Amino acid sequence: MSKNVRTGLIWAFVGVMLAVMYVPILILIIYSFTGAKALGVWSGFSLELYADLFTNESVLNAFKNSFILAFVSAALATVLGTTAAVGIYHMRRWKKNAANFVANITMENAEIVTGVTLMMFFLAMRLPYGWTTLIIAHTMITVPYVILSVTPRLSQLNPNLYEAGLDLGASPMRSMFTVIVPQLIPGMISGFVMAFALSLDDFIVSKFVNGSVETIPVYLYNALAKRGADPTLRALSSVLFVAVLAVLIALNVVSARHKKKVAKISG
Repeated sequence: MSKNVRTGLIWAFVGVMLAVMYVPILILIIYSFTGAKALGVWSGFSLELYADLFTNESVLNAFKNSFILAFVSAALATVLGTTAAVGIYHMRRWKKNAANFVANITMENAEIVTGVTLMMFFLAMRLPYGWTTLIIAHTMITVPYVILSVTPRLSQLNPNLYEAGLDLGASPMRSMFTVIVPQLIPGMISGFVMAFALSLDDFIVSKFVNGSVETIPVYLYNALAKRGADPTLRALSSVLFVAVLAVLIALNVVSARHKKKVAKISG
């Protein structure tokens, strides 16, 4: 098989996979701009579904809850995950392997098991379900992804930088925050983005510990269970997809600019 044929097959496979993932989303977005009740029926361009969506107090409240929860849990996960990554990186080999194994359990464990476990834990601790349990749960399940994002940046650092800061008179804490942390910012941003997106998208864990706090995934589930395929859900799904996409693009642009700035300083 020639190189051109192999390359063509690879691109064809990639194209098919991208089409399978994104064409349904594109169709959903297109049909969110028509007022027809059934998906696949075009009754003319209309913003009726979006008008209904943004006058629905339950939807707006679910949006607010989801973004507050995602931001707070992602911020906490970034702080805890970065701290954990630095600590794990400086452990001895067997301790490092053990710590990484424990950190990865949440990612590899079935999400429904994590949800049930957290529900039973909060019940045993007599902690009422609501904002507190949601923030704790979302922070816990996203911290490993921040560790995964920050660790590669640590391995790229010059190990003498921290000691150089100490030799110049900086305290260990100041040397850490002025020398090490700024170089971890791209990894921290990537970890924050991943944690934010995962929190925004999470349904299973949220459903077990949300109490009366309704997030977008939980609202979608409850709406489908009560009313079936409500046409406004097309508009809701489209807005959510575009919002997450915009956040990802913005944070990646910021990360890229930071890398260029660091490269200029280093150069």
